[in-house]
Amino acid sequence: MSLRKYLTSRVFFAQMMAAIAIIAVISYLFFHWLTYTTHHGEEITVPDLSKLNVEQAEEKLDAVDLNYVILDTVDYRPEYPKLTIVEQEPKAGAKVKEGRKIYIKINAEKFTMVPVPDLVEKTYRQAVPTLEAVGLKEGTITYRPYLGKDMVLEMRMNGKKLKAGDKVLKSSKIDLVLGDGKVVYQEAIDSTAVDTTTAPQN
Repeated sequence: MSLRKYLTSRVFFAQMMAAIAIIAVISYLFFHWLTYTTHHGEEITVPDLSKLNVEQAEEKLDAVDLNYVILDTVDYRPEYPKLTIVEQEPKAGAKVKEGRKIYIKINAEKFTMVPVPDLVEKTYRQAVPTLEAVGLKEGTITYRPYLGKDMVLEMRMNGKKLKAGDKVLKSSKIDLVLGDGKVVYQEAIDSTAVDTTTAPQN
């Protein structure tokens, strides 16, 4: 049989159809296997790890085939139990693939110590932002006779006088003693009273 007749024969077309069918089946099986092994289209919802300790978080992530990496320990946050998770990335509810790493940050065990800034002879308006910048809070405000109104005269905590550089726990409340600005008026009254009592009698 000549090549021309063979190419136009039923045998050739039957063989071609069989070859196409085999290739189609193999392709289907290959892509089906690829989809299965890569979990194409399958996503896992990231669980909420907030306020869990590392052991609890590990169990929760293992249950959904996810991993974790501890990035850092952050400054103590009183609204979270100590040594529990305060931040995670990706966030809870995000969709990820199996085996994805969840990056977490752990709450410190306690507040760190910070130095008290020098607030003496600063105004109240200057003192409060300075305290907040180092992680401290404004405590009780009291006044004492002094020429400069709202000028910081002393810093105290729990009744104890503080000086710049003293170490206290972060987030502590610092009591401030301020000038009331009335000392000049009081001195003027005292001076008048003295002049009256010492004036010679006619």
